[in-house]
Parts: sequence; structure tokens; C-alpha cells
Amino acid sequence: MISSAHTKNNWIPVGIALLLGAFLIFYKFCIVPQFLTFDEIEFAKLALSLFGKPYIPYSPLATGHSTLYFYILLFSLKVFGISSLSLRLPSAIFGITTLVLIYFVLRKALQKIKWIHSPILIQALSVGGLFMLGTTRWFYNFARFGFEATFLLTLELASLLFFLHYLDHKQKKWLVGSGLLAGLAYNSYQPGRLFFSIILFALFLFILERKNNRLDFSFFSKKTILMFFTFLIPFVICITPLTLYLSQNPDVRVNQLFYPANTELSASDKLSFFGRNLASSTLMFSVKGDVNGRHNYPNKAALNPIISIFFVLGIFFALKDIKSKVNQTVLLYFLVSVVPTLFTYPWENPNMLRTFTVLPSIIYFSLYAFGTLYRFGEQRLRIQSRALIILMFVLLSVSALYDVRTYFLYQAPVFKEAFEAHMPLQYYLDHPDAKIKR
Repeated sequence: MISSAHTKNNWIPVGIALLLGAFLIFYKFCIVPQFLTFDEIEFAKLALSLFGKPYIPYSPLATGHSTLYFYILLFSLKVFGISSLSLRLPSAIFGITTLVLIYFVLRKALQKIKWIHSPILIQALSVGGLFMLGTTRWFYNFARFGFEATFLLTLELASLLFFLHYLDHKQKKWLVGSGLLAGLAYNSYQPGRLFFSIILFALFLFILERKNNRLDFSFFSKKTILMFFTFLIPFVICITPLTLYLSQNPDVRVNQLFYPANTELSASDKLSFFGRNLASSTLMFSVKGDVNGRHNYPNKAALNPIISIFFVLGIFFALKDIKSKVNQTVLLYFLVSVVPTLFTYPWENPNMLRTFTVLPSIIYFSLYAFGTLYRFGEQRLRIQSRALIILMFVLLSVSALYDVRTYFLYQAPVFKEAFEAHMPLQYYLDHPDAKIKR
């Protein structure tokens, strides 16, 4: 009976953090922002163009997109009617799903950090990560309108969770599920096409660890090869329709933005673009963020000062403990989420939409800093563990208030200009040649 009560008490803070995250997604939903953006209108047109036709993996409409998310939009528009609510609802639902997944992913990942032994600390950090993600305006901003960023993040985190579950239980069905979900991520927003490399890298590390622990272990044994194919076969099956299409037709958006393919640019121009992107993307986190009013309060750093400090500290501590397989995997996840923007034209950067999937890495590194400082405070300064956990949530609460104030007091007024379509969605569908009405 005591054990049951204790288990229920463990879920209470998870529920509170999840409810708070859901509240921030749905508070003044379709009022902040009140109007639509041209991109959302084009997304609705793309989704409705799929109705009644055989499955197609890619559409050149709306500057070119794989269609997986737009079939979900089509379902929402048909079930709930043509409105901004039905256009934005899937993004919000996937935002809440992401919050559930981040908790479980963090809990499983933190259990694999050798120096974190306390179940109480693992629980506190996992809840803290859920709370941190749910109260970060970078996250709930993109969960409040009809883009596919939260859908991609849901797929990536679900794939990671299945993989971590496989490591715990060694049941191939979880690796199959991870491959399938990585394939769906490939079929989502363009940045998701590189995600599968993270799972392959983590799988390689896991096999390498087994090899080091067993003298008789062969890296190229049938068993190890089967592990890779267990992941790759469902992944390849899932990506085949889109890959075949793109092998015969260009990806419109990628061709527009990928400057290395521009033959009119010199090598020095491309090197200059890369340097400018590297600088702007680095500064985005803590100094000068995205200028696009739909993505950010223009030029404001993507992370508030509290999260920014712990994020930087976390990267530093993770690099000091680079032998950790978890740290290596999360560092790769961070790079995979950021690197593609380095190869788009510099006037497109910094871009908080295309780098949206960097958020789990930011959360992990921030928690890693919290955990490292917790260990120092407990062991060296003899501070009680309960006091350290309370301090962490006090800092996270201040961080949450800072972002909420920024979003609803300062960023919300910017939306009046950034979201330029002031007529109902149905109007633009009925008048496809109509200009944006203010």
C-alpha cells in the first residue's frame, strides 16, 4: 500500500508539469496569434489538394513538402471544418505528445548516466526537463500555429524512446518500431531526413560497448548485422516512396535554399556564407535570435538567461565526460539539428523553425548541468538533496515566468504584423488569387 501511494506521488509532479505545458499551448489559442500567415494558408491548400487522390509522397505546392503531415491536416480540416482552429489543432496535439515523450526519454537516458545513482534525482531531472520544455516559448510558440515542427519532434522522440526501450529489454520489436518512426520522421519536415543517423550512431556505440566487454564478441557477427538490419529494413521500407520520388524530381525547397549547389557562387562566397551562418546560429541561442516575427520576438535570444547559462554549462560538463555514450549521442543530435541551417543562405538564418529539433538536446544539457551541480552541492558543500531540488524548480519557475512574460507581453503584439492574413481561412480558399487582406 505504501509502495502504491509512493508511485502515485511520483506521477503528481509529472501531471502538474504536463498540464502547465498544455495550458501554455492552448491559452488564448487562435487569439495569440489571432490571424493566419500566408504559409498556413498554403499548407491548407496543399492538404485539401490531397483529398480523393491516390497517395502521393511529395507535393510541389507551398514551396514543396513531403505530404505525411498534410494528410493529418486534411483529416483535421475534414473532421472539424475549414477554420484556423482545425488547421492549428494537430500542431498543438503533437506539442502535448512531445511533452509526454520528453519525460520518458529523459528518464531512460538519465538512468544510463553512470554517476547518477539516485532514483529521486532521476525523477526530479525528468520532471524538470518536461517542465523546462513546456514553459520554453521557443517550444510553445510553434505548437500554437499550423507548422509541422512539433510533429517532427514527436516522431524523433518516439523513435528515441523505442530505441532506449530496446537497449533495456533487447526485444527486436522495439528496434523495428524505432526504425519505422525514424522513417516517418524522414517523411516529415526536411530536417528530419538526417535523424536516422543518430539512432545508427547510438546502435554502433551500443555494439562497440558489448564488444569491449566481451573478448569473444565479433563486431561483424550475424547477430550484430541483424541488429542493424532490424532497424534499417522498416526504415528503408518507410522512406522508399519519397526517396523514389525525389530521385526523379527535385525537392523544390531544398534546391532554393541549398547554396553549395549554386554553381554561380564562388568557393570563397560559399565559405563566407558558411562562416556567417556559423556565427549567427551560434549567437542565436544566447545573444541574437531569429528576426522573423512568427518565429521569435525579433532578434531576442532564443533561450532566456537562466536556460542559456545551464545549457552552456551542460555542454561543457558533457564534453568533459565525452566517454559517456549518452553524451556522445546527444551531442550528435545537437549537431544534426543545427548543421543543415549552415548550408542555407545566410539571410535565412538564424532560423528557430529549422533548428526546432535542437530543443531536446538543450533540455538534456541543461539538466546535465543541474545534475553535475547537484552532485557538487551534495558531496562537497553538504547541502541537502531536497534543498537542491527545490532550488532547481525555483530557477525553472523564474525561467518560465520570464518566457511567458516575453511571449504574451512583447511577442504577441508582433504577431499582428507577422501574421498577415486577416480574413478567415475559407475566404482565401474561395479566392485563391486574392491578396493578403489586412
